[in-house]
Amino acid sequence: MACHHEKTTIEDFKEDLVCGTKEGGAIEQVVVVDDDDDGELKDSTETEITKIRLMRAFVETRDPSSKKEDDLMIRRFLRARDLDIEKASTMFLKYLKWRHSFVPNGSISLSEIPNELAQDKIFAQGHDKIGRPIIVGFGARHFQNKNGLDELKRFAVYVLDKLATSMPPGQEKFVGIADLKGWGYSNSDVRGYIGGLSILQDYYPERLGKLFIIHAPYFFMKVWKIIYPFIDNKTKKKIIFVENNAVKSTLLEDIDESQLPEIYGGPLPLVPIQHSFQ
Repeated sequence: MACHHEKTTIEDFKEDLVCGTKEGGAIEQVVVVDDDDDGELKDSTETEITKIRLMRAFVETRDPSSKKEDDLMIRRFLRARDLDIEKASTMFLKYLKWRHSFVPNGSISLSEIPNELAQDKIFAQGHDKIGRPIIVGFGARHFQNKNGLDELKRFAVYVLDKLATSMPPGQEKFVGIADLKGWGYSNSDVRGYIGGLSILQDYYPERLGKLFIIHAPYFFMKVWKIIYPFIDNKTKKKIIFVENNAVKSTLLEDIDESQLPEIYGGPLPLVPIQHSFQ
């Protein structure tokens, strides 16, 4: 086996890893944050850690900006693609390209999403029993933006980035409550829903922990049938439709009562997303 050649495919990087092991040395091109550093990879399997190393080495040759992303980011993309390095690398490189073009300044400012903020529809407060931040969205307050989808997509990025930075150590996911009380035809923004879903699934994989859909009216199910095919299988398993007479009891299975919003029987006031997790 030739151990020193230009690497162009995932298989080449796997070969280098094997050669390095046989020669008793480390692969210089494979750089990983210390697995014991803050225990960031403590819940990773040996297989995952090996694949994180391989994927990092590969994507860094394709996009050097990937060097600044931590191993947890790499792992989320791997897990989203069932540890298939080639599929995860393709997904990750697509994310980097999108991020550079869609969020060139590194973050979305409030001045870029005034119409979405004015609808006063997304709030965040508290954490569930395992430390995941809680976000609450009111579907009846959402209306299609006359300026098109771009501002809604920027708003989705703003919200997801806000949630990501609020994660306590050792936590990567959030819990969502989609409250559809009063939702009607005028709120039926299918293109907007699919656009936001695409951003969540394609660019923030393994960030959603669970989504409770509550107070869903009958008409919403017609729209749901349109959206459902666009939801990947991993996300589908995280969505729970809650019966109207079991909202509090269902939420209490995952969220301590001290962390519930006031409107669901807890003590916490709802805080607009732009003022949350300060």
